[in-house]
Amino acid sequence: MFTTFIVQPIFNLLVLIYALIPGHNFGLALILFTVIVRLLLWPLVRKQLHQTKAMQKLQPEIKKIKAATKGNRQKESQMLMELYKERNINPFGTLPTLIVQLVVLLGLYIGLQKVLRNPDNLYNFAYAPLQKLGWLQQLHGNRGLFDDTLFGIINLKRAALSSGSFYFGGLLLVIGSAVAQYLQAKQLLPKAQEKRSIRLILKEAAGGKQADQTELNAAVSRNMTFLLPGLVFLFTINLPSALSLYWFTGGVVAFIQQKIVLGRDETEMEAIADKPSTKSVKDIPEAEVVATPAPAVTTTVRAPKPKKSGAKAHKKRKR
Repeated sequence: MFTTFIVQPIFNLLVLIYALIPGHNFGLALILFTVIVRLLLWPLVRKQLHQTKAMQKLQPEIKKIKAATKGNRQKESQMLMELYKERNINPFGTLPTLIVQLVVLLGLYIGLQKVLRNPDNLYNFAYAPLQKLGWLQQLHGNRGLFDDTLFGIINLKRAALSSGSFYFGGLLLVIGSAVAQYLQAKQLLPKAQEKRSIRLILKEAAGGKQADQTELNAAVSRNMTFLLPGLVFLFTINLPSALSLYWFTGGVVAFIQQKIVLGRDETEMEAIADKPSTKSVKDIPEAEVVATPAPAVTTTVRAPKPKKSGAKAHKKRKR
């Protein structure tokens, strides 16, 4: 099912582009394919960036809620959910875009493996209408016509590092992919005035000071700007350069998309994020407030006076 509904449609889009472009260069077809996929993802990307920026703008109000609830997790969660609902923000709104990108990447990887192992799969794995295209008809009879390079410069079959051999052209694409990922992640970093490391925050927390979750998240995000490019580098260095080309092109297009969206929608997003909240701690139902026991009431009981002896009592009555 994954092959039928995911891999084959993605593969056939790539084959269609390859068969129609002048020169039939597979590297150019892969670049155009990546650009088209990123453009198709534009609505999701724009919504994702909108949510990310709005979440950053809400951090001061989130801090106020955390301070007002004083560790009451139930009350804090309810107020945060009300705040997100009021601002029309979904904290998990970035997941659909990430899932779609991962599915496309996996489907493309499987399709590329088929082509790079056997160019005849360009014809065999294509839909019947595409098999009637003139270039695929020629290619089916002569696999030597298949150009698996990027403009005749980089061999897209080879990996940057494979079986102890080093390929400089592939390494350039791998480094380019990591740099593009770094620039893409850096664009989304919040502009915090005070930048403290995770180690310092956790050290203070170990000493008894309560860690600020917002500050901790910002520190994690800063570390991720270096971690993700490193993971991209390690992931792609042993894979065919065709996948590195896809990742590099996708990173460049994503950087441009983010620059356009963040610049054009800055005023709109700030207006939404700066909207004053109508929620207050007092709005939480009283039943949800953690009750504190009333102080114990102490009463003093006086002991009865002892009765006087008989002689003294008789003398007193006589008087």
